[in-house]
Amino acid sequence: MCAAALLTVSASAQKTTITSNKAGDNLYVGLNAGVATPLSKFAYENDAEGAGFLKGFAPKLGVRVGKNLTTVFGLALDADMYFESSEKSMMKQYTFVDAINVDLLGTFNLNNLFAGYQGQPRCFEVIALVGGGYSYAFGSSISGLNAKAGLDFAFNMGANKAWQFYIEPAVVLGQPTPTWSSPFRKLNDKWNAIGQVSVGLNYKLGNSNGSHNFKKEQLRDQSEIDGLNAKINELRADNKAKDGKIAADGQTIADLKAQLAACQSRPAQTIVEERILKEATTLQPIVIFGQGKTTVDAAGMASCEMVAKYMKNHPESMVKIEGYASPEGSKEVNERIAKQRAESVKNVLVKKYKIAANRLEAEGLGATDKLSSENDFNRVAKFIDVTPQK
Repeated sequence: MCAAALLTVSASAQKTTITSNKAGDNLYVGLNAGVATPLSKFAYENDAEGAGFLKGFAPKLGVRVGKNLTTVFGLALDADMYFESSEKSMMKQYTFVDAINVDLLGTFNLNNLFAGYQGQPRCFEVIALVGGGYSYAFGSSISGLNAKAGLDFAFNMGANKAWQFYIEPAVVLGQPTPTWSSPFRKLNDKWNAIGQVSVGLNYKLGNSNGSHNFKKEQLRDQSEIDGLNAKINELRADNKAKDGKIAADGQTIADLKAQLAACQSRPAQTIVEERILKEATTLQPIVIFGQGKTTVDAAGMASCEMVAKYMKNHPESMVKIEGYASPEGSKEVNERIAKQRAESVKNVLVKKYKIAANRLEAEGLGATDKLSSENDFNRVAKFIDVTPQK
């Protein structure tokens, strides 16, 4: 009930929103060692001097496995072993391991409880521990319940704060000592208890958030959310406008393909082109390119095939390939694209259709709007028969 109440307090005191805490997150394991002494004076059987506070000692070794459920509250399973050290040892059990404690502890990070979590552990923290469990003395076979409380003065170390060194003073009430005393039994009107001081080292296992500790959640304020929503609405409107443009472009492409198919269905013919060479003739097939494109597509391949067939049927023929670009863009870019289109067509004829390279000439003539009033028909490569006249 106390743990549940403090968990509620820690949740209300939390000033920082953190990422979700999964089942395998924020686990740690550790070892500790120290020394224990009785807190009340007592005498062993047939021993007038007896033992008491700082008059009987037992070395101890412990292990701890825990999980931090929030930045304030956690649970830890704690196991301590007390060893025989001398004739005046605290337990006087005459066994190598005198006694053990196994406790379930609630842990409370007081720094985070009162000052909030800053996104990573502080270098120094004070952690309270309280809980209870089971004690057993091996020599006398006495066992029973116990209660444990302590404070960890902890130092978080390493670049990732994955290691935690701590000094822990603690009190165990009901510890089975001396051998003839039962746990939770008053001895000379005093509770049977021990005090102990331990030093320990915990290692925090890796978390799903990529660190070894809690991480702050990246929060957005309302003005930022409103700005993002406005941007989303703007992008949606832009996409809607582009959908209409895509539909119109699709219709244009369909019309061009139909015109290209009609051109390809007609037999190859020549027409006189006086502006290039007096006796030169323009072959009917053309290769159409997409805006900014220099690669011959499937439709263009059909035109190349027709020209290749013509040149194979006329082994003496020589052909110049003229590349053009539409007027959009800078002059330098259009000249480069026009040249690349002519070279691309030449490479297809040489490599795919095995036309000798010395029978072909590739020339880029830059941008033009003279071939057609439609820019789509100005992005072409044309074939000019420049066979020398005999």
